[in-house]
Formats: sequence, structure tokens, C-alpha cells
Amino acid sequence: QVQLVESGGGLVQPGGSLTLSCAASGNIFSVRAMDWYRQAPGKQRELVATLTRDSSTNYVDFVKGRFTISGDTAKKTVYLQMNSLKPEDTAVYYCHIRALWHDYWGQGTQVTVSS
Repeated sequence: QVQLVESGGGLVQPGGSLTLSCAASGNIFSVRAMDWYRQAPGKQRELVATLTRDSSTNYVDFVKGRFTISGDTAKKTVYLQMNSLKPEDTAVYYCHIRALWHDYWGQGTQVTVSS
């Protein structure tokens, strides 16, 4: 059975930093990419950053220069270093794996940015 476990969320003040981690276990055939998504209350889930199997990275505009995705798709681990956090970054953050035959989601970790 495939499991994605995220950790590292929490409460942080504006301007602070957090690092999210995601580790997947189970039989996942041919990982293509690993992503971080987020979903704020009352909003749709949105893509934040992507790490591809050739180690290239992509970011949405609102996190460029502040967030860094890293990891190893072969080991099924991915991280999201978040700096200069803003209240509008408050959301549940989800790890996502795009594999050849299936997509997989973690359970999410809450990030709250507030003074």
C-alpha cells in the first residue's frame, strides 16, 4: 500500500521559515515528478512547486524567490523550504506524486502564518 507522509507544518510568524518534508513508501512504479500543492480555506487546491525526475524544478509566481523544492524522486522524498512566509501562505500543504500509472496524495500538513 502506498503512503505519503508529510511533516514540518506548524505556526510561524510573518517573515519566518518552515521546511516541509514528504516521504513515500510502497510500490510506486516510475515516478515522473513530485509536487507540493496547497489549499487555503474556501479556495481550490493549487500547485506550488514541482521537482521532476531529471531534477528540474518549477515554481508558481507567488512563491518564486521564497520557496525552494528539493529531494530525490528515486528515493520518493521531497522537501519544501519556505522563507519569508506571508499570512496568505496559510494553507494545508499536500505532497503529490505523478507516476506512470497513478497519482498519489499525502494527507496534508497545516501551515499557519500569523502574528
